[in-house]
Amino acid sequence: MTHLRFWLGAAFAAALATAAQAQNAPGVTATEIKIGNTMPWSGPASALSTTGKTIAAYLDQVNEQGGVNGRKITMISLDDGFSPPKTMEAARRLVEGEGVAFIAATMGTAPSSAIAKYLNSNKVPQIFLISSASKWNDPQNMPWSMALPWAPNYLSEAKIEVAYARAKNPNARFAVLYQNDDAGKDFMRGVKEALGPDADKAIALASSFEVADPTVDSQVLTLAATKADVFMIYSVTPRACAQALRKAHEVGWQPMRFIASGCANKATVMDPAGVDAGKGVLSLGSLKPYAADPKDDKAMQTYIAFMKARLPALDPNNVGTLYGYTVGEALVALLKQCGNDLSRENIMKQAANMQNVSLSLLLPGITLNTSPTDFRPIKDGYMLEFNGADWVVVSEMLRGT
Repeated sequence: MTHLRFWLGAAFAAALATAAQAQNAPGVTATEIKIGNTMPWSGPASALSTTGKTIAAYLDQVNEQGGVNGRKITMISLDDGFSPPKTMEAARRLVEGEGVAFIAATMGTAPSSAIAKYLNSNKVPQIFLISSASKWNDPQNMPWSMALPWAPNYLSEAKIEVAYARAKNPNARFAVLYQNDDAGKDFMRGVKEALGPDADKAIALASSFEVADPTVDSQVLTLAATKADVFMIYSVTPRACAQALRKAHEVGWQPMRFIASGCANKATVMDPAGVDAGKGVLSLGSLKPYAADPKDDKAMQTYIAFMKARLPALDPNNVGTLYGYTVGEALVALLKQCGNDLSRENIMKQAANMQNVSLSLLLPGITLNTSPTDFRPIKDGYMLEFNGADWVVVSEMLRGT
C-alpha cells in the first residue's frame, strides 16, 4: 500500500506540474521568457532602430541582475526595413518558428498594422507596439494589440496642440504637412475635430507626402505661400521633420510651429535642421527632456550612466533612446505584474489592467493606466519648446481626452 500511495502521489504531482506548464505561453520556461520584436535595422527608417538597441540593452541589464522572477528575457529582433510585408514575414517566423511568448515593441504604425490581424486571430499578445495611432485603442476588435506611445496618441496630440495654438491666437489659420499614412491621417482628423465647424475656414492648406519621398521642400513652399499663422509638421520620420523646419526657415516663414512628438529629437531632427531653424519649435511630450546636467534628477542620472556604460556610441540626447529605455522598463513592470502566470491570456489581461505604473523617465504626474475598455497607457503630456540647445517644458500638464 505504501508503494501504491507513493505512485499515486507522484502521478498527481506530475499532473499538476503539466497543468502549470500548460498555463505558460510558448517560449516560457522556468528560466526564460522568449519575446519577439521587429525593427527597421535597415532601410529609410533605420534611424528609428536606436529604440531597438536601447530596449535590448535595458533587457540585458535586467538579465544580469537576475531577470524577472528568476527568468531571463530573451528578445529576438528581426529586421523588417519598415516594410509591412517584411514585418508579416518576420512575425510568422517569430511566432511559428522561434515560438515566442508574445510580440513586443514593433516599430511603426504601418508595420504593426500589417501583423495585427494575424496576431489577434492567433491570440498572440502584441504588446507596447511603437505607434501613437488612435486605432490601437480598440479592445473590442483588437483585444490582443496595445501600443505604448511616447505621448498621447496622434488624435489627442493634434487636439491638444490646436487648443494650445488657439489659446495664443484665437483667429489662427493653420497649415499642415502630414505623412500620407494612418499616422498622418490620424493627425489630420485630430486637427479637424479640434477646429470643429471652423475647420474649412481655419485650415489654410493641408499637404501630404510619402515616407519614401526624398524631400518635402515643394510641399513646404506651397504651405508657406499661405502665410498661415500655425505650421503643423506631422511626420514620424526624422528626415521629413528636419527638412520641413529648414525649408520654412530658408524662405522666411515664421509661424508658430509644432512638430509631431516622435520628431522632438535633438539628435535626429533639430541638429540637422539647424539651431536657427529649430529655435522656438513646440511639441507635445510625456517623457522628460534630456538634461546633460540632471542635478537632483536621480532617474536621469541613472539613464545617462546606463547609456554611457552600455551604448556609448549612441547619443543619450535622443528621444529614441529615452523612449527605448522607457519601453524596457514598461515590459519589465508588466512581466512582474504577471507573477508566475505567464500564459498569453494573463499577459494580455495584465497589460489591460495597469494602474498608476510609474516609469522613471515619464514627466511628473504621468503614469501608465489601462483598463479592459481603454488601451491607452499614456493620455497626458506637457508642451515642450526647443530653446536652441535642448527641449524644455513650457506648460502645465495638458490632459488628453
